[in-house]
Amino acid sequence: MAKLNVSIDDQLRDELFKLIPPRRRSQVVNEALRHELMRRKRQLASDEVHRLRKRSATLSEEEIVEAVRRDRTRATR
Repeated sequence: MAKLNVSIDDQLRDELFKLIPPRRRSQVVNEALRHELMRRKRQLASDEVHRLRKRSATLSEEEIVEAVRRDRTRATR
């Protein structure tokens, strides 16, 4: 485990000290940071999917249905 020095707002520190017992604070900060990092990773992945969708060709509903039918016909042969 590594130690990390960070600065937080006084009000946030006061709430942390008021609500979280002394030997649980690191765990709470770790969980909050883990949650935020996962949220940001998901956002980056979502942004990438949207970027790729814009670059790819769009199919109409009829084209999608036709492609599915072709695949089903090919699978039964």
